[in-house]
Amino acid sequence: MEFQISSGIVDSYFHKFKKILNVDVAIVGGGPSGLLAAYYLAKAKQNVVLFERKLAPGGGMWGGAMMFNDIVVQHDALPIVKELGIDYKNYSNNLYIIDSLQATSALIYHASKAGATLMNCISVEDVVIQDERVRGVVINWAPVHREKLHVDPIIVVSKAVLDATGHDCEVARILERKNGIKLNTPTGSVIGERSMSVYEAEKTTIENTKEIFPGLFVSGMAANGVSGSFRMGPIFGGMLLSGKKISEIITNSVLEHA
Repeated sequence: MEFQISSGIVDSYFHKFKKILNVDVAIVGGGPSGLLAAYYLAKAKQNVVLFERKLAPGGGMWGGAMMFNDIVVQHDALPIVKELGIDYKNYSNNLYIIDSLQATSALIYHASKAGATLMNCISVEDVVIQDERVRGVVINWAPVHREKLHVDPIIVVSKAVLDATGHDCEVARILERKNGIKLNTPTGSVIGERSMSVYEAEKTTIENTKEIFPGLFVSGMAANGVSGSFRMGPIFGGMLLSGKKISEIITNSVLEHA
């Protein structure tokens, strides 16, 4: 029985691993915008993989506000909350309270159930560039990076890459630093996140959700980070709307470059 347990896990995992080596969309970062993008992309019949370096996807949504496990969404994002079956209660001024653990669990469940492949404990350390377009990512085990081991990576080929790495916008920074290219931002480079301004940040999170270099897209806080906009704190409507918006943009891009 011991052999059967180990054999079953290894066989199943490497079948899954081989399947994600050539995909339509590679998402880097398993926060709320990345997870929701994975959900909608999978629903649109895209072959999508999401890489999260931590043990559990979910990003900052798990922790709520200062570990108070409630978060806020605004009215515009309520249809998404309802679609995912997340409980909510009206608070005031078109704001709603949802349980951060239930919401995060729902995002993970629905993304996976829709057909997205979620790969945890994996870091993205580089991108693939061909013909002046991002065409994949370079991955390694997260513990390899944490321990600074000299271990070569694996390449994942994709038609589009989504940087959903949050405040650090890591993929965009790697692309800019290593290739000396100009991004579709006000300065042509990664500007960096500004301090908190909730109302402005909620608007710009959605506005800055876009393609910033051929084949590389940004959503959520990464979108605000690359374009030099504000952070917003424990309100997540903009993050959800950003994830939905970028899924539509990427789907059209993948079909265009098919």
